[in-house]
Amino acid sequence: MTKPSRSGHLPINGLNLYHEVYGELGGSDTPPLLLIPGAFMATDSMEPWVSAFADRRTVIIFDQQGHGRTPDAPRAMSYEQFGDDAAALLRALGVERADVMGYSQGGGVALQLALRHPALVDKLVSMSATYRRDGWYPSVYEAIAGLDATAFAGSPVEKTFREHNPDPAAFGAYLEKMKVLNIEDQNITDAQMRSITARTMVIIGDADGVKPEHALAMFKLRGGGDEEAAATGMLRDVPAARLVILPATSHIGISGESAVLAPMVSAFLDDAPPANPELF
Repeated sequence: MTKPSRSGHLPINGLNLYHEVYGELGGSDTPPLLLIPGAFMATDSMEPWVSAFADRRTVIIFDQQGHGRTPDAPRAMSYEQFGDDAAALLRALGVERADVMGYSQGGGVALQLALRHPALVDKLVSMSATYRRDGWYPSVYEAIAGLDATAFAGSPVEKTFREHNPDPAAFGAYLEKMKVLNIEDQNITDAQMRSITARTMVIIGDADGVKPEHALAMFKLRGGGDEEAAATGMLRDVPAARLVILPATSHIGISGESAVLAPMVSAFLDDAPPANPELF
């Protein structure tokens, strides 16, 4: 298992925010990669992703408000606030610019970070995330609305939370805040999506909670598609955006596909030139 070079808590926007760093900050021209886990997930759950990237670049990962080792706080939750938390963490670590990859809720946070703090984000990877509410199938909201404390009874999510706050009512209150956050979601406009300066990679599964047409819309708004390549059959330039749809892959399933996806993501982060093999 990959071990962090540093870890601990930092005072970030009223939070006692837990983070881990793998590798050395400032020791390379390659930007560090900030990984943002999904809803109810903590740093430990992203270990395969950390390991997939840490041998080639510095990796930063953190627990969002109420997640893992970051205790909940009285403040409200929003994607915008979580994006500001990520920006404050990067600044606290002295990082001037980073690549950012987020999964599910973390992907939404990554979008907010790129939108609200463009100078901090070099490249952006959104995995199984949406930029507005109608990007999810309606059944996703029905499932979230039905969540309660019994669904997490005895789980690592509940156990870790109660280590920070043993108040019996606190965990239920946290779940209600999380339900509001994810049911209300965020509402990034098409114009705002076009305004993001970071090159973008969009990843979903074909059985994801994210609608394929929404992922395609995100890809197009980020500059995806190349008519010259369509005409010639070849990509001459590094594309502005990339789209990946994994077959027979669900929203949860995609979180276990680091071995398949990490090479694609690394090629994107490294601006690897497109392949144009000789056919004739």
